[in-house]
Amino acid sequence: MGERILIQGNEAICRGAIAAGCLTFFGYPITPQNEITEWFAKELVQREGVFVQPHSESGSINMLYGGAATGTRVLTSTSSPGWALMQETMSHMANAELPCVVALVQRGGPGQGTTQHAQTDYLSATRGGGQGGYKCIVLAPASVPENCDLVQMAFYLADKYRNPVVVLTDAIIGQMAEPVEIAPIDFGPLPPKDWAIGGKGYRPDHQRRFIGCTQGQVPTGEYTNYLSLMRALDAKNRQMETEIRFESYMVDDADVVLVAYGHVARVSKEAINHARQNGIKAGLFRPITVWPFPYQALRATAERGAVFLAVEDSLGQMVDDVRLGVEGRAPVRFLGMLDRHDSTGAGMLLPGRVLEEIIKLSAEAKV
Repeated sequence: MGERILIQGNEAICRGAIAAGCLTFFGYPITPQNEITEWFAKELVQREGVFVQPHSESGSINMLYGGAATGTRVLTSTSSPGWALMQETMSHMANAELPCVVALVQRGGPGQGTTQHAQTDYLSATRGGGQGGYKCIVLAPASVPENCDLVQMAFYLADKYRNPVVVLTDAIIGQMAEPVEIAPIDFGPLPPKDWAIGGKGYRPDHQRRFIGCTQGQVPTGEYTNYLSLMRALDAKNRQMETEIRFESYMVDDADVVLVAYGHVARVSKEAINHARQNGIKAGLFRPITVWPFPYQALRATAERGAVFLAVEDSLGQMVDDVRLGVEGRAPVRFLGMLDRHDSTGAGMLLPGRVLEEIIKLSAEAKV
């Protein structure tokens, strides 16, 4: 058993990283994740770690590239406008096969957007925002404890596949506080980092290592041209597609199945509980990996017969994955940020509003 404390979601990211053995952080402040940068600035000095605040988010991600090349577990955190600035180097890191973790605490967009909560970075995170069609595993916490645990999982998966991993959280989860048990999680053995740069004197073979983002970057010459590199990355992507995780809640007999992630999944679960109390069979399908998306599990749910409702704090992004998973076997509806009761847009999508939609769809399902 580890230490159990009451902390904010942003601090849970930090403590999860420490539990995973990450003592190196590069990051630039941006709302609503400033607590992450502040916590590491204070704590890493005391833990003999490395903290650097670069001149911008572009500097952060490029320093992450350098740190990852040494085989060190490295982390950066940002929010939506900063995430946009990191995309070129995210693509380079996928090409160079460098493991790292990026904690993305979403806020509203497009552009500079707003500091209010939102889920508007889903597509850029799950589709790869930079050039080249690369893939990153994307984990979506729905609680403060999951912020801690999924950051640890992210480091494990990054090292397993030598690839960047994104923890896609949001302002609500980042700013709320919940009890968290802080304890290292053992996910199993990992391959040695014999590819990392560290000086040839430290290598059993006394050979230098070279890491770059051009064809033929591996010293063994296994990537002799562009297509050989792309074949290797394609094989890796197919392996990463097996890392599927999701939660099903009261789905087996549901007439209405909500699909949601992050804080909206919690709002949806509360609405489902109220619906059940009123005799309406509703359930929740929550993707924990939003890439790879659990299409097959969603498809199996659709085959049992239900109406699907994608609920997001956006204009609709994940809903496209819901449609792909359902494959036309069932109707798919959408409830988003414009459907809040609060016309000013300052409030949350609340359980009462979600419940209204469940009642409406339940009536449609019985027609």
